[in-house]
Amino acid sequence: MTTPTLLAVAHGSRDPRSAATVRALVDVVRSRAPGLDVRSAFLDFDEPGFGDVLAALDGPAVVVPLLLGSAYHARVDIPAVVAESGAPDVRVADVLGPDPALLDVAAERLAALGLAPGDPGLGLVLAGTGSSHPAANAVVHRLAERWPRTVAAFATASPGVADAIAELRERGARHVAVASWFLAPGRLLDRVCAQADGAPVAEALGAHPAIADVVLARYRTTATALLPTAA
Repeated sequence: MTTPTLLAVAHGSRDPRSAATVRALVDVVRSRAPGLDVRSAFLDFDEPGFGDVLAALDGPAVVVPLLLGSAYHARVDIPAVVAESGAPDVRVADVLGPDPALLDVAAERLAALGLAPGDPGLGLVLAGTGSSHPAANAVVHRLAERWPRTVAAFATASPGVADAIAELRERGARHVAVASWFLAPGRLLDRVCAQADGAPVAEALGAHPAIADVVLARYRTTATALLPTAA
């Protein structure tokens, strides 16, 4: 059987910074897997569309969702597009989060601000998108527990970033900062910045080599388990 294509699928955004970051990340994936056919697609807003890329495939593929949690897009949207395509040799890998390597990247983005988890007097908010699916939010809460004096908060769910910052200050944090649990910049991360009440906010995880390696690990696990004859 032909080696499966790696199809990296992002949600898409009206903010062009998001798609630019996704494409940069996919370029890093390509650079770390020479010879592998790596393509990108978007569920909404950006091109190429996921369904169009699936239709253009001429062999097997592994879809790697460029998502940090198993919320609606991962659980419903992506499988629905694959099913509608009728492609028999397409498999969907796990989302990227909560791989510990991504939390390390979030700490690296904090380090760019001169901050680190565990700094004396520092309270941290690990801020993510948020979901109506409680299990997806619970993952971010569990990740926040790995760092001292850190709480989770969300741009579109409760608790919000402003409430989380107020909680940390009430607990006695002398300084507060926000770590980004966002793959790319965009409107939701901008919303977090607006809610941060002057606290510094770290950049999105972005096109980091460690994230590219997680993408490739998700691909290889699925290709090996579900397409065992793949090279």
